[in-house]
Amino acid sequence: MTKIKICGMMCSEDIDAVNGVKPDYIGFVFAKGRKRTVTHETAALLKSKLDPDIKAVGVFLNNEIEEVLQLVESGTIDIIQLHGDEDEQYIKMVRQHTDKTIIKAVSVRTSEDILLAEKLDVDFLLLDTYKKGLIGGTGEVFDWNTIPEIQKPYFIAGGLNEGNIKAALKYGAYGLDVSSGAETDGRKDRQKIINIVKTVRSG
Repeated sequence: MTKIKICGMMCSEDIDAVNGVKPDYIGFVFAKGRKRTVTHETAALLKSKLDPDIKAVGVFLNNEIEEVLQLVESGTIDIIQLHGDEDEQYIKMVRQHTDKTIIKAVSVRTSEDILLAEKLDVDFLLLDTYKKGLIGGTGEVFDWNTIPEIQKPYFIAGGLNEGNIKAALKYGAYGLDVSSGAETDGRKDRQKIINIVKTVRSG
């Protein structure tokens, strides 16, 4: 069954909403200067309220490795998502200090971008929309037909919402990642979260 991740948790109401329907993953954003970025303290508090069956993913954008490891060691996050320019050396250094699952985001322009990223020593890829000058958070869909046959499991992200998530299920992804599509006026919307998770669960 396709997994579902609701990204960008910011407050207790968000946690209450996901606890009610139990997506497989939620995301805390630690990238500097993003509108959904949370502090370590806020994330730790929210994680303490999160249903233990839901895995917490930390989303990073060229953060210092020490910060990533600190959040792992504190138990605030269960999985590491690297969304920036982190290269083989960065990933290797993270691997030396933790056995946590690593997801690497790919800004997709062509199939070749995905094939190159598949060679990285990560557990999952996260295929996101490319937009010049912006890494992630575009709210726009990329052409899913560019996804080649690859062995590494992947998430599809970028512009997913209630209207297109059923179509995304047909593209063989391990999981689907929703952020702005689960919001109304910039805040997580409980009913949208319910609808999205139910759609994915029903296949």
